[in-house]
Amino acid sequence: MKYNLEKGSHTVYALQYHFVTVTKHRADILTDEIAERIGEIASDISEDFGVSIQNVNGGSDHVHILFTAKPTTNLTKFINSLKGVSSRKIRDEYPETRQALDSAFWQPGYFLATTATGEERIR
Repeated sequence: MKYNLEKGSHTVYALQYHFVTVTKHRADILTDEIAERIGEIASDISEDFGVSIQNVNGGSDHVHILFTAKPTTNLTKFINSLKGVSSRKIRDEYPETRQALDSAFWQPGYFLATTATGEERIR
């Protein structure tokens, strides 16, 4: 198995994660344009957390994000920030999503797994 190794001051690591979140009530509101915008938002936020977005895709009611992180990354804070910021921005930029959902854009939970597989595995 080949790893893309990263280096820290005293560490060598390869931490890759597969994250999935679904829209509230699994509403079918994610168009290709909205999914692309979520990827842009994820990339913008990732820099603040030492995260690198590798791939973003999904369906009409969910998003898959493959990302790498540093050992010091607080994954819970990153994910909560990602969900909160993307919810606010998407609801502001795409008013039709406000009409389809009550008060929240995302379900409160999410799926997160460590993975050593490439991005083609999550497609």
